[in-house]
Amino acid sequence: MNTSYIFLAEGFEEVEALTVVDIMRRAGMDIKTISITDSRTVTGAHGVTVTADQTYDQTDFLTPEWLILPGGMPGAENLHKFEPLNSLLRNQAYSGKIAAICASPAVVLAPLGVLKGKEATCYPGFEARMSEAIVRDTPVVADDRLITGNGPSAATRFALAIVANSMGESIAQEVGAGMLFYPKKMNFYF
Repeated sequence: MNTSYIFLAEGFEEVEALTVVDIMRRAGMDIKTISITDSRTVTGAHGVTVTADQTYDQTDFLTPEWLILPGGMPGAENLHKFEPLNSLLRNQAYSGKIAAICASPAVVLAPLGVLKGKEATCYPGFEARMSEAIVRDTPVVADDRLITGNGPSAATRFALAIVANSMGESIAQEVGAGMLFYPKKMNFYF
């Protein structure tokens, strides 16, 4: 299993980013937090400051398993403005897996054409930005190479969908049960 990367920009949604990192690490997945700024220290939308594992410039993105985008504002806009990440996402869309939650499906992925003809969800109010996608009003939409979530309350489901995709439903169920999350199947997403 290759390393996955979650990208942190100033103003990222803390719950979405840290929940994903925590759950993936509980499942035994290799995930690194990547600051797109010049500093490893990044402050979220609600004033929570975290230290990323490394900066974008310090990272070699050879064959990543997942590229993951938390939402939050202005975090999603800052991710969108960072051209090196856009280039990486374009390449990953053809050969790997991408997950985005909250505003990021609409603000980051849609302008890149990644969602064209695909089912996706996003934070309510951003749907118009995903005009080429098949927009679903559900917490999480998952297929083999693309997972989207609609906001902070869906962060656990979103992260477990990533785990289920990579490690199987039984591992996702085990991790979820250990956190007192009790669905009978991990296919609770669309």
